[in-house]
Amino acid sequence: MKLGADRAINYKTEDFVAVAKEATGGKGVNVILDMVGGEYVDRELKALADDGRIVIIAFLGGAKATLFLSDILRRRLTVTGSALRPRPVEFKGAIAKNLREKVWPLIEQGKIKSVIHKTFPLAEASKAHELMESSAHIGKIVLTV
Repeated sequence: MKLGADRAINYKTEDFVAVAKEATGGKGVNVILDMVGGEYVDRELKALADDGRIVIIAFLGGAKATLFLSDILRRRLTVTGSALRPRPVEFKGAIAKNLREKVWPLIEQGKIKSVIHKTFPLAEASKAHELMESSAHIGKIVLTV
């Protein structure tokens, strides 16, 4: 609750589809922001509520997915994606401007806070990288200069 979530899911020890269904009274979730892709997409479709949406923003688990199109049609699901890299500089500038105007004040007021797991001096960057690769952290790993 401290971070605003009613329920967190440990994907290593829990079936996120079952937990999502349970937490929503069997309905499923409305939106999934997917940074994994690959084999996760089909499972994410199962976790969605009817009329739900998946937004793919990366594919750390692979760029190919197998899924059943009948589920998408029958349940009116939307699978879409977005990436900033190929967008024009003007578009990225508009996003930066909106962030500065709308999000930055919330950060300055302390209404949005970053969760920092651990801070390392730059000389210990290899230790920070080991921690990141271990996935034994929750939050950001920070290098200080």
